[in-house]
Amino acid sequence: MNELQQLRAQIDDFMGHHPQSPIPADQRWDFKGLNYYDHNPILVFQVQLERFPQATPMVTMETSTGDNRPYRKYGRFSFTVNGEEAELTIFSDIYGQEFFLPFRDATSGKDTYGAGRYMDNGRPAIRQLSPDIFVIDFNYAYSPYCAYSEAYSCPLPPMENWAKVPIEAGEKNWK
Repeated sequence: MNELQQLRAQIDDFMGHHPQSPIPADQRWDFKGLNYYDHNPILVFQVQLERFPQATPMVTMETSTGDNRPYRKYGRFSFTVNGEEAELTIFSDIYGQEFFLPFRDATSGKDTYGAGRYMDNGRPAIRQLSPDIFVIDFNYAYSPYCAYSEAYSCPLPPMENWAKVPIEAGEKNWK
């Protein structure tokens, strides 16, 4: 079993059995695992970020419950999917160590959660090779907890991270 398969198995076990799972307890009895796209090596990119200046003001992202959360714009990168150019921004904590990539794409609201999906460096989705060079692996894209329960408050991807291309990798809709 490779790293991606192992992580997916751990997540499925957590979602189906752990008391802190975002899936409501009354819906876990028949949980058979999340839905995923097959691993897609074409959606793994080594990119060079166009870094934002350290002095760039913090931005706030609205959440699914109407709250706001502060983030630092870390850098922007471009990539190509099916011959179409796309561009996304990576956000970080104030120290530039915890990376967060919320995005929507052409699969949002169809095959994937309508409000978008996430990637972060807590999973192997975002790996920093140098200050400006990153590996971005969309196979690790996941739905936020608010996809399973309205009890969660999840940052909504800002419009600059609404890609027009389909990113057919990572987690699909749960139901």
